[in-house]
Amino acid sequence: MLQKEVVDRMAAEPGSKVYGRLSVMLQLACSVVPLFEVPPEAFRPPPKVDSAVVRVVPLAPHERHDADPALLYDVVKAAFGQRRKTLSNALKPLLDSDAIREADVDPKARAETLAPEDFVRLAKRLAAR
Repeated sequence: MLQKEVVDRMAAEPGSKVYGRLSVMLQLACSVVPLFEVPPEAFRPPPKVDSAVVRVVPLAPHERHDADPALLYDVVKAAFGQRRKTLSNALKPLLDSDAIREADVDPKARAETLAPEDFVRLAKRLAAR
């Protein structure tokens, strides 16, 4: 059981307002399923936040990505470091626009629109450089 806001971030889909680094990194390692909400009235004294129960199950070895974890972390951190920037600007220290395109990702896209697998391809592209 966690604060509902955290569970929402953990399970967020690309394109949602709360999708971010936590969503991507966790979903690349685990299956994240929000189960149910717990209202403040269920506690004594009631907290000032809503809670939610979430199921987090590690992915099976054959479901996991094979990108270098450190490079993946660097790409995700840079991409979400400045959310309103396009990938070509946010990833400039790591990858140029051509390298982003070579990973089958639009350099004009923003980090919050990419699926977790897109970040894996970017990290692999970075490793190939």
